[in-house]
Amino acid sequence: QVQLVESGGGLVQAGGSLRLSCAASGRTFSSYAMGWFRQAPGKEREFVAGVNREGTSTFYENSVKGRFTISRDNAKNTVYLQMNSLKPEDTAVYYCAARSGAIVYYSETRYDYWGQGTQVTVSS
Repeated sequence: QVQLVESGGGLVQAGGSLRLSCAASGRTFSSYAMGWFRQAPGKEREFVAGVNREGTSTFYENSVKGRFTISRDNAKNTVYLQMNSLKPEDTAVYYCAARSGAIVYYSETRYDYWGQGTQVTVSS
């Protein structure tokens, strides 16, 4: 069982930056691949970024490549999402998710545990 708690969301102007954190409970954090997803109003939840268990491989949705960086600190049981050059279309509730195993999947159905989400609002 893993419990995930996101933090770091807020209101920022276009072009600004935010850093999201997701703290995980439990002693087996390093056995989970981690992902960040987001859901904008009226839209389906979508994959944003993922990182493998060791933190050595990262994956990004095309629209965030070059602007967002996912990383993890297994000693701190935490995964991060650094978001730079934010755009109004990045406005959404951001969720972190964990799946037991080595592979990062883009599909939300592959993830076993979810946080409650944190709101990110980017004003133009």
